[in-house]
Amino acid sequence: MDKQAFFWKIVAGELPAPKAAETLGIVFKHVDAEAGTIELELQGKPEFTNPAGNIQGGFLAAMLDDTMGPALAATLKQGEFAPTLNLNISFHKPASVGTLTGKGRVVRPGRDVCFLAGELYQGGELIASATATAIVRAMAK
Repeated sequence: MDKQAFFWKIVAGELPAPKAAETLGIVFKHVDAEAGTIELELQGKPEFTNPAGNIQGGFLAAMLDDTMGPALAATLKQGEFAPTLNLNISFHKPASVGTLTGKGRVVRPGRDVCFLAGELYQGGELIASATATAIVRAMAK
C-alpha cells in the first residue's frame, strides 16, 4: 500500500473522485488495504431507473465495478492503475432508488492479473454480486 497513490489522495480529499464514481455517489466507509477489502455507499438515483422503477442493471454493474476496483486500487503503488478485463454480474433482487452498500475484495492478487469479488446490498438484502479480473498497469506520464 502506498499512501501517495492516487486512490489514497481521493480518499483524503486531495484529488476529486473520478466522474463515474461521483455520478454514482460513492462514499468510502472502510478500506483495509492489507486485507484488500472495502466497504462503501453508492446512491441509486431516480435517473438510474428502468420503466419498472428499479435501478437499471447497467448502473448496478457500474456500482459493482466501482466497488471492486477501489478494493484493488487501495493496494497499488504510486503510478499504477488496474483496468477491468472482465466483469461477471449476477442480479439477485431489484434495487430501488436509495442508498446501496458495496462490499469488495481482492480474492487473488497477482503481479499483473488480479481476481476480485463484490456484492451490493440494500436494506441488508443482497441485490447483486460480481466477480472481475483486472490487470495492473503503469499510468501514462
